[in-house]
Amino acid sequence: MSSPFPSCPPPRPVEGECRPPAPDGLACSLTVPGAPYSAQIARGAVRAVLHTYRLGPLTPAAVQVTGELIAATWHLEPGRSLYLSVRYREDALRLSVYDGHAPHSHPRLAAHCEARRRAGLRVMAAVVRDCGGAWGFGESREPGGGTRTWATLPHAGAAGYLRCQGSGRP
Repeated sequence: MSSPFPSCPPPRPVEGECRPPAPDGLACSLTVPGAPYSAQIARGAVRAVLHTYRLGPLTPAAVQVTGELIAATWHLEPGRSLYLSVRYREDALRLSVYDGHAPHSHPRLAAHCEARRRAGLRVMAAVVRDCGGAWGFGESREPGGGTRTWATLPHAGAAGYLRCQGSGRP
């Protein structure tokens, strides 16, 4: 029995549809559980996203920074979801992690918490410094509050991150 409705024609291919996306369009977000394995999930996602956007040379530095960001924030607030944001703008990769750990109002508690966060991010800070980038943290402007920890990796610095390690060359 034939249908009274005509079948839909197949969609026409869109010009340029099969080309990889431009790096400047990279805007990706991911929520992971506040668990020990979340760093592995986040590193794999960042690796895949950078490959897709033709930013493969940034992968070693970006994957290291991502793992450190997720691991450090997980230790501060275990069990709560972590939100990772990956953006590429103005020739730099920006990685941000939002956690639910709200800033403390008492100055001593705030100083202790800041010192604990900085200590947990020492390796990340070294990678960001080696890449010529910047990092920091502060109160999240997201509706749920918490803390936003971020790192910016300039393309040139991140692309050369492991290239000359141990070779004695700049």
